[in-house]
Amino acid sequence: MKIVMKFGGTSVTGRENVQRVASLITSNVKLGHKVVAVISALDGVTEKLLEAAELAEKRNRDFIKPFKQEILERHLNLASESLEITSVRKEVHEMITETVDELEKVLTGIIYVGELTPRSKDYILSFGERLSAPIIYGAVKCLGFEAKYLTGADAGIVTDSNFGEASPLMNVTEHQIKARLLPLLEKNVIPIVTGFIAATQEGVITTLGRGGSDYTATIIGASIEADEVWIWTDVDGLMTADPKIVPKAKTIPEISFEEALEMAVFGAKAMHPRALEPIMDKQTTVKIKNIFNPTAPGTMLVREMRIKPGTTVKAVTLLRDAGVITLSGASMIGTPGTAAKVFDVLGKNGINVLMISQGASEANISIAIRRRVLDRAVNALEMALLGRGLIREITAEDDVCIISAVGAGMKNTPGIASRIFTAVARKGINVRMIAQGSSELNISFVVKEADAKAAVQAIHDEFRLDEV
Repeated sequence: MKIVMKFGGTSVTGRENVQRVASLITSNVKLGHKVVAVISALDGVTEKLLEAAELAEKRNRDFIKPFKQEILERHLNLASESLEITSVRKEVHEMITETVDELEKVLTGIIYVGELTPRSKDYILSFGERLSAPIIYGAVKCLGFEAKYLTGADAGIVTDSNFGEASPLMNVTEHQIKARLLPLLEKNVIPIVTGFIAATQEGVITTLGRGGSDYTATIIGASIEADEVWIWTDVDGLMTADPKIVPKAKTIPEISFEEALEMAVFGAKAMHPRALEPIMDKQTTVKIKNIFNPTAPGTMLVREMRIKPGTTVKAVTLLRDAGVITLSGASMIGTPGTAAKVFDVLGKNGINVLMISQGASEANISIAIRRRVLDRAVNALEMALLGRGLIREITAEDDVCIISAVGAGMKNTPGIASRIFTAVARKGINVRMIAQGSSELNISFVVKEADAKAAVQAIHDEFRLDEV
């Protein structure tokens, strides 16, 4: 088989994990499979890079030397601990040192300019994967296998210039990935590819959004017509709920692409929301597996929605990073284009809407967005819409969460919403906002953050998801 394996940040952090990853890659090659490995940044490194970029924009010169030393030592030490062959260790050390020197120059340039553009931020964030992937490359070589280190751009992933959330140009991407990776696989060379990173047609570095290594894996999987994509993570697969909230949560053995997409958008951590797009029309199978428990079956993602008799809701997800804005005014009633104006303002300010709710009276519109952009959204809406006779008041709540019940069995099954909200009401929890799409795969609602855990537990209990 042709298999693309993606390894997350926790999977490649620490000597034992590095060697475990290399062993998983090479053991499958020994079985005759052709393997491409996609590697994320070490746990926490992307956040450190973002902090460094913001400090550089503020022209803070003092942080660079200790930051450079910290990043350099962390990766050099991991390489030293993990790579037992001297020549390989030396090669990887040189790759890491050169990359960190480049990072220092970029940060210094931003300090002089005093401006952090989306383009330069992507460039800085790319260094996390560019420092971790060479270590896995070295670990694979230490096991006696031929490997080649590639960035996502080197592998052939071409995107638009939407820095921070770039989209692949699949026609040219598929052509380039086939031309660059398939010959390596035919020669039994293992491509070790950075996740998250791509480039425009002009060669400018872009990133695929947070968690974009999943996306890298499925883009490559679709392009080389892989039989399977394995997303290695630190849990046994997609779960009925976050086990930190519901200790009795169980692994879901099989779920459809559509259901997995709903879960990913609303809080499930095991998949990037856009990662399924490239393989929707392919025959590639996706498996989510636990690197710390590789013999566990994990979760298999399938194209068909299979409804088991007696099952309706399959999972409950929680999105904590949420805020709600409510716009109200009597002049909104019967006035065409009100919602369009609201969304136009948000769109021009780069703010994505998670949920929408509007009553038939048309007297108000509630929208849920990411909490971190709440202030920016409110300011933009106030400047654009208040005092113009249409919107009378704009209010915001920053202490809310979005809870979603997901499952194909919900479709055309009467009474699901009633069971969900009755279970929540029994706990004395007030629902602030509700939305359900016509697909009927998802019922989402907003509650106060203090009530979120109790609401998730109530729904999990109501549908007996611990008996999956």
